[in-house]
Amino acid sequence: MEARYRCPRTGSGARTAATDLAHKVAFLSRPDTYGVDTVACRETHMSWVFLAGERAYKLKKPVRFSYLDFSSLARREAACRAELRLNRRLAPDVYLAVEPMTAAPQPGGSFFLEGSGPIVDWLVVMHRLDERNTLQHALEERSIKPWQLDRVAATLVQFYRRSVPVPLSPALHLDDWRKSLIENRKVLLQTRFRLPAGLITKLDAVQRRFLTQCHDLLVGRVLGGHIVDGHGDLRPEHIWLGDPVRIIDCLEFNDRLRAGDPLDEIAFLSLECERLGVVWAGRYLRRRVMSDLHDYTPEALFWFYRCHRATLRARLAIAHLLEPNPRTPEKWRPLARRYLEIAAADATKLMRMLKPPEGRSARSRGASARSLRRPAARPRARPLFAARHHL
Repeated sequence: MEARYRCPRTGSGARTAATDLAHKVAFLSRPDTYGVDTVACRETHMSWVFLAGERAYKLKKPVRFSYLDFSSLARREAACRAELRLNRRLAPDVYLAVEPMTAAPQPGGSFFLEGSGPIVDWLVVMHRLDERNTLQHALEERSIKPWQLDRVAATLVQFYRRSVPVPLSPALHLDDWRKSLIENRKVLLQTRFRLPAGLITKLDAVQRRFLTQCHDLLVGRVLGGHIVDGHGDLRPEHIWLGDPVRIIDCLEFNDRLRAGDPLDEIAFLSLECERLGVVWAGRYLRRRVMSDLHDYTPEALFWFYRCHRATLRARLAIAHLLEPNPRTPEKWRPLARRYLEIAAADATKLMRMLKPPEGRSARSRGASARSLRRPAARPRARPLFAARHHL
């Protein structure tokens, strides 16, 4: 997952693109660029966000990964316009415009917002929201109320009712699941990460057993039109409480990653509520959303989705350490271990709903389920750090 920088005009590689990005970030970090007193800067895996007055400006990094390509100016413009269009589905008054960033005609000249010179990059312009109003903040402060969750649930129900079904081959859908499990295993089992290999292997085995025994459930979701153009990254930090509820930051850069089952997205949201220490909130949202959608699916499917999501989040967390200069490197291993803890508990629930492999007795099945509840540890081992930050 190493980021590769490329300058499409000069072909000079990482140094030129990284230098260009640094100059743009410096310009966008200055208060006089916007005529405000202060600017707060936030770096993410693929963007820089600048909070200036009542506006937020997002600059996409010129990066290329297996799942996205922002390496050219044209690709970044297309991604900005897709972000505006797709996020207006759930936050129409937040996403305001896509604006050009220009430069003076002479070499080494200054940058401008909406100037008349050549366009050097594109910005998504948003209305700035108060981060104290996110669902994540309410969960962390233990201040969330059922009526607030009712509003979130109602917003999601209306969104999923309007979402367009994605035409998809059942065989391709099953193949995507198999590939995801393989990638999880390949990354998480790297010895450099010092994660519990036995637990990871057992999680993989349980999820593969589900695919073998219950693939008809996944095929049924495809044939029933339940795979829709959804959000793709439904986390509490992306949900703003209020009237109306606003949900931001969908996965605009990859249509395949955004196409999914609403039950899978709700399972992810439930997982994040538990990680933040408010289990009841995730259960409440699941019950309200799926009931209002009149979508009653077997329990095994929900727990498979949640177990897989937790394993995937562990992989995405630890994969930050594969980057040349990872942000907050001390954060990712504890966070990955926390996700694996939750995945283990979910896998135990899932195992009870699956048939044991041929030749396995009920006693050995029970022993295997108990081994999944937590990674092996020495007596009096300190509990794993319950990380609260997002990726």
